[in-house]
Amino acid sequence: MKKEIIHLFAVAVLLLMSAGASWATENIKVGAILAVTGPASFLGGPELKSAKMLVQRINRAGGIQGKKIELIVRDSGGSSEKAISFARQLIEEKEVFAIIGPSTSGETLKIKKLCQRSKTLLLSCSSADRIVFPLASYVFKTAPSDGLAVEKIFIYMQKKGIKKIALLSGNTGFGKAGKRQILKRAKKYGIEVVSSEVYDKNATDLTAIVAKIKSQPGIEAVVNWSVVPAQSIVLKNIRQAGWDVPIFQSHGFANIKYVQAAGAAAEGVLFPASRLIIAKQLPAGVDKDFLLQFKNDYENSYGEEVSTFGGHSYDALLLLANAIKQVGLDREKVRGVLEATRGFMGTAGEFNFSAKDHSGLSIEAFTMLTVEDGKFVPYN
Repeated sequence: MKKEIIHLFAVAVLLLMSAGASWATENIKVGAILAVTGPASFLGGPELKSAKMLVQRINRAGGIQGKKIELIVRDSGGSSEKAISFARQLIEEKEVFAIIGPSTSGETLKIKKLCQRSKTLLLSCSSADRIVFPLASYVFKTAPSDGLAVEKIFIYMQKKGIKKIALLSGNTGFGKAGKRQILKRAKKYGIEVVSSEVYDKNATDLTAIVAKIKSQPGIEAVVNWSVVPAQSIVLKNIRQAGWDVPIFQSHGFANIKYVQAAGAAAEGVLFPASRLIIAKQLPAGVDKDFLLQFKNDYENSYGEEVSTFGGHSYDALLLLANAIKQVGLDREKVRGVLEATRGFMGTAGEFNFSAKDHSGLSIEAFTMLTVEDGKFVPYN
């Protein structure tokens, strides 16, 4: 009941009308630093589309207490250097109230200190634990943590008796953060990382790296940790090498375009993700209704399958709108509302923030999925 009440309140944010508004009528400026182009465009593209969809809906309904959201978008192309430049511009010149994004962990870590120093609310769409640990009071994130994704995979491996793995990771902030978490947590689950290799985010052929790890004896599974298109090249090259080894992807695989890029090589891979991309297959309940609403709205608006990445920007804006609705445009008060948010249903799961946790999601936000006939399905 608690979850349903708070979920319905979140939906009500979208219906805020101008009647009875007590604030001035200027817009609420929200910056968005997203990788709309470049190697991370499979993240930033859906994030921008979802954000625009939600802003349009809120504004058409009269805004938040009469104020419309003005979304000021900057395309970082996944570049940390561009992200910091855009963050300065949005904060100092555009005087935005808050920033959503960036799309990648490396970019977010680059602008974290700037947002904290300027007391600009940052709701990141990326997943590295280091975004919120150590804690920065004005920095939150809506993507499930990479550490929890690693735990979800290792719990499964432990049940299946998998003890020796090879690790392939991209040379991005996401890839580096995931590698760090895997090496940190493997021993706890009795897992040995026999071989670890890093590949370039722009790679088009990874045959040599695949051959190198394949030559190591005793490997029982491969973990491929990336969030850029090169991860699909890894899958192709592994299967082209005739290696029928179990492959585990990160939660950065949760865009059907990665499956399409890998083709038949994606069949049977396992990965943790939120329930959004399998919303139609969920049992009846308020979570399903909310997820299906978002999924259908997105797919009808853009003619492409929804991904978890688009959900991260949607959640960020929904959380921000909910907080502003309650206390107005006082950053410290909005920060306090965000930090006190409990039982808030988003596309990634149930958010329960606290003074010590600005991620807000538990391991329950993840479900193990696989690919069957080119589609995402629950793994049983």
